[in-house]
Amino acid sequence: MRKVIMSMSVSLDGFMEGPDREIDWHRVDAELHQHFNDELAGAGAFVNGRVTHELMADFWPTADKDPEADPRMAEFAGIWRGMPKIVYSRTLDPAAHTAWHTTVKREIDPDEIRALLAEPGGDLVVGGAEVSGAFRDLGLIDEYRIYVHPVLIGRGTPCFATADAMDVSALVLVESRTFGNGVVLLRYSTR
Repeated sequence: MRKVIMSMSVSLDGFMEGPDREIDWHRVDAELHQHFNDELAGAGAFVNGRVTHELMADFWPTADKDPEADPRMAEFAGIWRGMPKIVYSRTLDPAAHTAWHTTVKREIDPDEIRALLAEPGGDLVVGGAEVSGAFRDLGLIDEYRIYVHPVLIGRGTPCFATADAMDVSALVLVESRTFGNGVVLLRYSTR
């Protein structure tokens, strides 16, 4: 059966983006980027909110057209374009946002997600603080992949804004990995 995986890069002090939504503090080098490509290429869908989707859609559709593009970035551009995307938004027009295999949904329907998980295919990869928090609150996350970057940014959007609603005793560490740039992957199962 497929899983719902929350995948998020965070600063050491727990923020997934800075106060102006900046992520320029991410320490993504060739090793980490290739890891992301290898992990995400087999996914069944990317699940995001409007903000994350728009940030991705502003860059990745043509990132591989730049002759100076790093080969790993070019590879991810192809992965992103070809991957089905589910975007949760109350403001995006579903009819106007169908490019790059995108489906816009208004609300998260737990039964619909469970039905998707019963279908064949790769895992659903959830990103973005609000959508991840909503999935967590609905008990829909099977695994957390938290990439801790060795930086302190001081303020911004916390990765776990409503963490007090989560039963942390249910998490089981299934993998930890340190990358050469100091980023640490912490992978936890909720089941």
